[in-house]
Amino acid sequence: MRYLLTTASELTDELQTELAEVTEHISRTQEYLDRYLPAVISFGLRLVLAVVVFLVGSRVIKFLRKVFRRSMERAGADVGLIQFLDSLMKVLLYFVLVMLLASGFGVDTTSVIALVGSAGLTVGLAFQGSLSNFAGGVLILLIKPFRVGDYIIYVNDNLEGTVSEIQMFYTILLTVDNRRVVIPNGVLSNNSLINVTAQDKRRLDIDVGIGYASDLKLARDLCVKLMDENEKILKDEEHIAVVDSLADSAVMLKMRFWVRPGDYWTTKWQMTEDVKLLFDANGIEIPFNQMDVNIRK
Repeated sequence: MRYLLTTASELTDELQTELAEVTEHISRTQEYLDRYLPAVISFGLRLVLAVVVFLVGSRVIKFLRKVFRRSMERAGADVGLIQFLDSLMKVLLYFVLVMLLASGFGVDTTSVIALVGSAGLTVGLAFQGSLSNFAGGVLILLIKPFRVGDYIIYVNDNLEGTVSEIQMFYTILLTVDNRRVVIPNGVLSNNSLINVTAQDKRRLDIDVGIGYASDLKLARDLCVKLMDENEKILKDEEHIAVVDSLADSAVMLKMRFWVRPGDYWTTKWQMTEDVKLLFDANGIEIPFNQMDVNIRK
């Protein structure tokens, strides 16, 4: 009987000890919850709110950019200027949005801006190439050596194509075989380039040689006839066919006329083919390089 009472007493003491430990754990957990739960909930709410603000802000930025582009288009601004200012506006607006979100998390934006300003020299040295490209873009928009839609040739690297975009740091060309070429603005603003479509007309010269035994006057008249019949040749501009030189193996005729820039290559190819066919039909020889050798005994 005493053994049973002793065992029951020991079990009661163990239960009380375990109950005390559980109560202590619950008390500590409640203390942690009371201390950190409000901060966690507050951070979570601010995080969710920041995501919502960022998504809404992104939509607002897109809307403002769209309104800005339409306003510039209605004002008749240059397409390159619109693209450049649009990309600049995008960067500035997203910077403002990020600063607003940072202030929502308690970050002192004034200190951040001051830090960015003080680090400007270091950033400028590190990104001097990008700053040079930005300055080159500004010069391109001010001086306007080319516009969006112009066909240009970058002489140094023999790159050419139609200007599709003028962005903050780069100009994008589309080649005739639809390749996308990205050229830094700083390079374009500091080097030579050819703007093929800057003028509303372009001169085209086609050289063709005929044999010395061929009828020179007939050949020249046939060339003039071809120029008169081609609709893409500007009839109010000079279009002539003349003897350019007396070469070793041929009499060189030069056809000179003017076309619209967009018709340059198609007209050149068509006229070259037409000359060959018309000369063949009229017995005009187009000789290959040859040499007469006289042997004396």
